[in-house]
Amino acid sequence: MLKARTSLGVIFFPAYDWAISPTHPEREERLLYTQDQLMEEGLFDIEGITEHKSDVASREDIERTHFCFPDVDAVATRSHMVSAGGAIAAARLVLENRCQKAFALVRPPGHHAMKVVQGSRGFCAVNNEAVMVEWIRETYGRKRIAIVDTDCHHGDGTQDVYWNDPDVLFISLHQDGRTLYPGTGFPAETGGPSARGRTINIPLPPRTADEGYLWCIDHVVLPILADFKPDLIVNSAGQDNHFTDPITNMAVSARGYAELNKRLNPDIAVLEGGYAIQGALPYVNLGICLAMAGMDYSHVREPEYDERALRQDPRITEYIKALCEELPKLYFNPPEPPPDQREALVGGYWVRHKNIYYDTDDINEAQTESVRQCDHCRGVLRIETRSTRNPVSVGIEAPIGACEKCVEAAYGLLEQDQLKGGYRYIQFVDRVNRKYERFGF
Repeated sequence: MLKARTSLGVIFFPAYDWAISPTHPEREERLLYTQDQLMEEGLFDIEGITEHKSDVASREDIERTHFCFPDVDAVATRSHMVSAGGAIAAARLVLENRCQKAFALVRPPGHHAMKVVQGSRGFCAVNNEAVMVEWIRETYGRKRIAIVDTDCHHGDGTQDVYWNDPDVLFISLHQDGRTLYPGTGFPAETGGPSARGRTINIPLPPRTADEGYLWCIDHVVLPILADFKPDLIVNSAGQDNHFTDPITNMAVSARGYAELNKRLNPDIAVLEGGYAIQGALPYVNLGICLAMAGMDYSHVREPEYDERALRQDPRITEYIKALCEELPKLYFNPPEPPPDQREALVGGYWVRHKNIYYDTDDINEAQTESVRQCDHCRGVLRIETRSTRNPVSVGIEAPIGACEKCVEAAYGLLEQDQLKGGYRYIQFVDRVNRKYERFGF
């Protein structure tokens, strides 16, 4: 009987009752073909590889991560709660030492869901990895966590959630935002004033193949991880870099994904995108499972694989090598952002303005984000938001690890906004004292 070198727990949730439309690329078949492939290959007959059910995320799990307007029920279905719960189940397996690694094969995906959620964007309403990370830190205390997002689309939601958090390193490898949704993820985006260099974006040209991705892992990602020394590494394992994906333009193979995962060596992986339902996902997911279990994946080959056709253009190779020479500097010696992206210091708060479009739900939103300048913690967070779906509302958070003055400031802002703000909805989060409150007027 085959035995895994590394024990692996696989969480499977295809969300039978949720789809944007019956023919939309993000539908239940994304995982049903994978389930068939894993069964046919006898993955769960291997000693040390086990299948597990999802948890169901609670309302509090969502609210410690997101400001949801008007409330959680308005933006998240039962399927979203179970998908996020699948990521929590993966973390539970690892942190309770029941498995050495875990892979949450869940949908709907989540990495485009930002700190504020008013609907769905990029097929995402709840950020599964962020919900999981905040559950980990609520349950096990403060930890340094690295999230490496290998989805073809920039993980703009995860970047937004952790923009001001120095304890979470976010690295995104993605197709250049000048050529693909959401149009963000450029090197100058390096994090907020208290977390400069904790966001690293690696925008790659269309037709980047296995060679280019692995070069980035070896020359940017791994050296930064070695310095950051995370307690946990999480892979946002989007699979739409595959050469057959219908909505992207990359050239990665199933074995390339497996090799990337072997080198990255994450503790937990969570499925994100990937829309070549038959020709890619079953093989990519199989390769990732085998790599995480420390097993041979050299036999994994998708039907349309042609090594010569997937050979990376030398011009792309040279571009990526030059890019990778510069990117580590953004972590080891982060510069100030360009003036048009720089926060303004107003009354002791770092302020930035954001305009966000929810493409899935056709919502336009305007935000003003304020972070208290503090020498002792990352500062109380306040986000004022108005959208075409909801009237002006506000979210206030005393973050995990907040100092006493920032906790006091958070309650002061709450009182001020209740008395004078005229806000339709207020969400208040005190991570220090674990208080979650919501007010509607």
